[in-house]
Amino acid sequence: MSEPYEVKFRLSRRRSSVPRARALLHSVLGDWGIGQETGEVAELILSELVTNALRVRVPNGRLVGVRIARLLDEGVLRLEVSDAGDGKPEVRKPEEDETCGRGLLLVEALAHRWGYERRSCGIGKTIWAELKAPDLMSAHDGAEVAACTVRAGQSVWRRGAWHLVRSVDTQQQASGGLTVVLRFDDGSAVRIDAAEPLTVRAANAAP
Repeated sequence: MSEPYEVKFRLSRRRSSVPRARALLHSVLGDWGIGQETGEVAELILSELVTNALRVRVPNGRLVGVRIARLLDEGVLRLEVSDAGDGKPEVRKPEEDETCGRGLLLVEALAHRWGYERRSCGIGKTIWAELKAPDLMSAHDGAEVAACTVRAGQSVWRRGAWHLVRSVDTQQQASGGLTVVLRFDDGSAVRIDAAEPLTVRAANAAP
């Protein structure tokens, strides 16, 4: 199995962290080319997991950890939410008049699989959920390379489609880093950090 590509961030323990988590996930999935249908389900699952983590009693100052990973060989999107609380997450079936307690029930219904594990370092636990993401499999016939190595004539996988690279330019950043400017045959262009990974393939590769 290939190493997963991932994004990690931490959230403060406040209600505004739920929409913030959704917005960050939406941005990440857009960059990875995940389709709208899978993205909407993923955002709903992450919202429930973060909401549950915020309700857990934890020592003061403890943040909520989020990890978003893509496993290309399996075509799977994995969401993880960690908190410093005790206890075992259990699926409840609340009464019709109850207004909460359906979070994990929803996760169980939407996810391909889910579970939890104790954190290997530190206190607390991590609840994870995995979704089948066919868009990841579509991109897997390419190779992952740094943006600075992309050349004209190659195709780049972005936002769920292959784009033929017409030209490549580099620009020096004020900080001393390097930005790569890719111009595609459809007239669009993208500016990207030179070290950022991109999935590419030869222009004559089969679709």
